[in-house]
Amino acid sequence: MLTIDGSIGEGGGQILRTTLGLSLITQTPVRITSIRKGRSRPGLMRQHLTSVRAAAQIGRAEVSGASLGSQEIVFRPTAIVPGEHTFQVGSAGSTTLVLQTVLPALLRAPGPSALTLEGGTHNPLAPPFDFLDLAYLPLVRRMGPDVTATLVTPGFYPAGGGLARVAIAPAPALAPLELLERGEIRGRRAVATVSNLPGAIAVRELDAAAAVLGWEPDCFKPSVLRGGNGPGNVLTIAVESEHVTEVFTGFGAKGVRAESVATKAAEEARDYLAAGVPVGEHLADQLLLPIALAGRGAFRTVRPSSHTTTHLGLLRDLLGIRASVEQISDAAWQIEIWR
Repeated sequence: MLTIDGSIGEGGGQILRTTLGLSLITQTPVRITSIRKGRSRPGLMRQHLTSVRAAAQIGRAEVSGASLGSQEIVFRPTAIVPGEHTFQVGSAGSTTLVLQTVLPALLRAPGPSALTLEGGTHNPLAPPFDFLDLAYLPLVRRMGPDVTATLVTPGFYPAGGGLARVAIAPAPALAPLELLERGEIRGRRAVATVSNLPGAIAVRELDAAAAVLGWEPDCFKPSVLRGGNGPGNVLTIAVESEHVTEVFTGFGAKGVRAESVATKAAEEARDYLAAGVPVGEHLADQLLLPIALAGRGAFRTVRPSSHTTTHLGLLRDLLGIRASVEQISDAAWQIEIWR
């Protein structure tokens, strides 16, 4: 049994999710200690607990310590079970983070899978559905598996109540991914979505984003939703290039001005474009695991976050990969993984 210290490096839920995913793939029992130890609310929160239960369901695993607030679990998988699965976070907790836990194993499972995910689809500190659909899954498909995601009902923080479906046709192995050039920019758009909130919020966000980005007026569009589950607001900025689509997101919150939300997201998109690289900060973190499973790959990105360096160190420990992180210009880094 492997023992993993959940407080190492960045010390967040990524360590839990990656460890569970690799435990499924390698069929290796693990003990994870000090889970989210340094957080203001340490231990398993609802979305983390759902991730553990989802991994247990996929892996027919024996689990101990799986309860809210627990800082230690033992996980013993016995199989990888494709097919139809439903995972309910039961709050605005992120459905995409639950998917992140089980998807790596299902990419190489002995049969196809159909997942139903209920909970938050657009919430802070997690990849929103649009990022999954537009940026991440197209690159996974390039590696061999056919994975498609459908948003049935959005679920915004704090109410949740969203519904997404994911269909997975696995591949025998993952092909290496090399993403060193962005290529020609083919499309740019910013969509400000408000759910059960005044449409003026979307207009203010788009005006603020336009001031930073300087794009043509038809790149900016409001989306006003009525009904559904609770209020919500998200600004989604997408840059579609020849080899990759990147997504940048700002989430509205009580007490935070719409202009602040939009300016922060727009500045992230602006800095990405100025760096001339294909991969942004958050996509860099998401690509590490599938590339490690493929055994080889490389991409160019902006300055790696602590989340990315922690994830890379964990993959070195659990999979025995080798990796290099090299700064190649003032604003660009190249990450390469091999075995």
